[in-house]
Amino acid sequence: MLSYYSLAPLNAILNGTAGILLLAGFYFIKTKRVRAHRACMLAAFAVSIAFLISYLVFHYHVGDVRFTGQGWIRPVYFSILIPHVILAAVIVPLAIAALYFALRGRFPSHRRVARWAWPLWMFVSVTGVVIYLMLFQLYTPNLPPLH
Repeated sequence: MLSYYSLAPLNAILNGTAGILLLAGFYFIKTKRVRAHRACMLAAFAVSIAFLISYLVFHYHVGDVRFTGQGWIRPVYFSILIPHVILAAVIVPLAIAALYFALRGRFPSHRRVARWAWPLWMFVSVTGVVIYLMLFQLYTPNLPPLH
């Protein structure tokens, strides 16, 4: 039987996949392969929506997971976590705006938003994986059994 705890590695996989798709999309637009860029960015958006749903389900059923690392690693962890959380909230309207402008053919507006959205989205995707590794792999959390 699958546990809600199995959503944590799935979330990391979805974050990593979004990051790879974002990198591929960036490469494709820089090499003027617009259709491939569009496919990658739409896929990154879809994967990010899947991540958000999985993340919300995980935290609804599991709650908060405390970081168990001690000493110098705690401030390192929180210096990654805090900007990750803030920028994760910021990226949502930016990604939606970039997608909206692109789908409407408003490419100058799309480019203006994407210049901000892409690096922030990449940061959130990469740090999401790092946070998972630190929280669940390097320092095993004390997780109660789910009922």
